[in-house]
Amino acid sequence: MSVFFTADTHFGDHRTINIVRRPFADTAAMDAALIDRWNAVVGPQDVVWHLGDVARRPADVAGLLARLHGTKHLLRGNNDPDATLAAPGWTSVADYAEITLDDRRLVLCHYPFRSWNGQHRGAINLHGHSHGRLKPMLRQFDVGVDVDGHDYAPVGLESLLAPRR
Repeated sequence: MSVFFTADTHFGDHRTINIVRRPFADTAAMDAALIDRWNAVVGPQDVVWHLGDVARRPADVAGLLARLHGTKHLLRGNNDPDATLAAPGWTSVADYAEITLDDRRLVLCHYPFRSWNGQHRGAINLHGHSHGRLKPMLRQFDVGVDVDGHDYAPVGLESLLAPRR
């Protein structure tokens, strides 16, 4: 079992194609690519933490979750109404989480923090919301699909911690 992180999928949201300049002709092509890329890296037994902003239409979320591999946890984003949280297919739903993975303490939230619990003791902050537009801070990583190098797919911790070229 592997653990992955993602954010800001914005399934079905045509505005995201324009605002973030995603390379898709329309939402059908974007959604198909996001699903294919998710399932190419995430296996059925893997775990995914989705750090918010799932989809434009909450009515679509249950169907999307059924098509995506893995056990899925949601940390609510600013574009996730109550109906998205209530969709069947989430293993857990919260606004914030602290977990330990590979002996590393992770602080997870949709929003990037200026400071976070354990920051000066090596804790890592994973977030979404900024679509790769914020200047990186030490031990802070945007896990959104729009970040360069994420290829519109969930990303593992080892990939985030790998030295950048």
